Amino acid sequence: MADDFSVKLTEKYYTPDPSYRQNSWIGDYQEAYDEFRKDPEAFWDRVARELHWFSPYAKVREWKYPYARWFVDGKTNITFNCLDRHVQNGLRNKVALIWKGEDDTERIYTYRQLLREVMRVANGLKTLGVEKGDRVCIYMPMVPEQIISMLACARIGAVHSVVFGGFGAAALNSRITGAEAKVVITADVTFRRGKSIPLKHIIEEAIINAPSVEHVVVLRREKTQPVEIHKEMEIDFYDLVHAAGTECEPEVMDAEDPLFILYTSGSTGTPKGIVHTCGGYMVGTYYTTKTVFDIKDNDVYWCTADPGWITGHSYVVYGPLSLGATIVITESPPDYPDPGAYWRMVEEFGVTILYTAPTAIRMFMKLGEQWPDKSNLSSLRILGSVGEPLNPEAFEWYYRVIGKNRCPVVDTWWQTETGMHMVTTMIGERMYPGFAGKSIPGVVADVVDKNGTPVAPGTGGFLAIRDPWPSMMRTVYKDDERYRKYWNTIPNWYAVGDLAVKNKEGYIMVLGRSDDLIVVAGHNIGTAEVESALVSHKAVAEAAVIGKPDEVKGNIIKAFVILRVGHTASDKLKNELLYHVRITLGPIAMPAEIDFVATLPKTRSGKIMRRVLKAKEMGMDPGDISTLDD
Repeated sequence: MADDFSVKLTEKYYTPDPSYRQNSWIGDYQEAYDEFRKDPEAFWDRVARELHWFSPYAKVREWKYPYARWFVDGKTNITFNCLDRHVQNGLRNKVALIWKGEDDTERIYTYRQLLREVMRVANGLKTLGVEKGDRVCIYMPMVPEQIISMLACARIGAVHSVVFGGFGAAALNSRITGAEAKVVITADVTFRRGKSIPLKHIIEEAIINAPSVEHVVVLRREKTQPVEIHKEMEIDFYDLVHAAGTECEPEVMDAEDPLFILYTSGSTGTPKGIVHTCGGYMVGTYYTTKTVFDIKDNDVYWCTADPGWITGHSYVVYGPLSLGATIVITESPPDYPDPGAYWRMVEEFGVTILYTAPTAIRMFMKLGEQWPDKSNLSSLRILGSVGEPLNPEAFEWYYRVIGKNRCPVVDTWWQTETGMHMVTTMIGERMYPGFAGKSIPGVVADVVDKNGTPVAPGTGGFLAIRDPWPSMMRTVYKDDERYRKYWNTIPNWYAVGDLAVKNKEGYIMVLGRSDDLIVVAGHNIGTAEVESALVSHKAVAEAAVIGKPDEVKGNIIKAFVILRVGHTASDKLKNELLYHVRITLGPIAMPAEIDFVATLPKTRSGKIMRRVLKAKEMGMDPGDISTLDD
């Protein structure tokens, strides 16, 4: 593709009430940013000192391109900062977690109760032989035990690898074997739209050929017909917990010890195991949750993400709990039992900060204003967006219908790899619909050409990050070359893989991926992973997939399939392929459309030219096709 391109930009903006800036943690954005730029290490030192360290760090940052160490030799434990610190400082009876199930069941944990449950599960894991540095895979629905299990791992220094509960057996197996997980924590079922969806059989299939797994811990939720526990390897979650003690001292962790591995799709078939560490990740998520959302003591904060994704790690679990916030989670989809469900929860729990995805916003737009209008949304004071670009039309609807023209909208850009927010519009600053915003204080982001030179306003280029930040990933697990590629693609910059453009004021609009990833409902799906799943079917010789714009999900997956000799295209075969992808990768990776084709556009070296397929699909000029074979 070309190095740059021109983009027509809107100049429409909204200015929040001045009280938002006056009362925010960050205050004046430009003053805060200038302070950071004057002395970045002093800036981050001030943030880190707000947290608890068992032993102080000797140095804020050590940077040997492309490797960074943060809070060097400091000792801490993220669960102490998320739990013990608040219990000791007078918040023991403050509500930490509110969970609501599909059947209106509610469970509420104070900080004291949450700490006790975390310590019991941590002790239970210890009885299974889990030690500091061991990997634990968590494959669960969005229930309190999912969050408790994450914190329990962090409590004892085990490295958790959370896998989204919608993934199929093959995707789950690759993540279990990739991390060499010693223990898997799962549930028998998840409840979705009034139905019980089994999970345990997926685990049973996934741990075949996973020799590292020694135990499977099963949370049994079905009370009428409890699943059988196979005692050779399996143990009931609460049998394990009830046999454990209620006191578990936090493991003293070095700032650079690994905290978790989170697998994300890549442009090759193998998911990338992104490694985040204890100290820098803790500081980054604490700081951004506090300043981007401007969380205060009396806020009720609801991030609708699942902890199977990085947003759930950073802004459901670690960031809000490190601040002593009250968080809301639910297992229910946003439109069940009707499209007013989320808005009733906002009213019921007095939610003040709502952080959700553009896909959900566009779905609500489509369903009509009558649903949010049935609920009292006056408790809301800040709205957030995450996962993909928030298009101007969705921004306008969110701001007007949900925020009643008064709530600031913070459209956040960041990645699994960055661990924390990087670009947004800080509270109280002017908001441009369609633009995420500027670099947050603490980050240097810009739009550059392939040589790393910043481009002019209105000219498209590559979004990139200039300097290290505390919560940056440290490596790709067992594949450090893939980590180095992020820093070696554009000279002296961290290349994020997104195209972007900025306006005259420096606000950045993210335009989409520049590599072979498809963002579906805010989730990165690797083209190669879906293609591999299709080709593993006996009828398929070759496959290529592209992202096709969709007004609700942002993109859908469209597949182009060449069949093997002896197989004939049919609706029956199309359904077989969809089912095959569902079982292999999970429903999130299923193509919405499949075309059977005789050939695929390829370069002379055999690389499939997906952009040619996409251009033809969209009725656009495919551009330079001089390298196309035939």
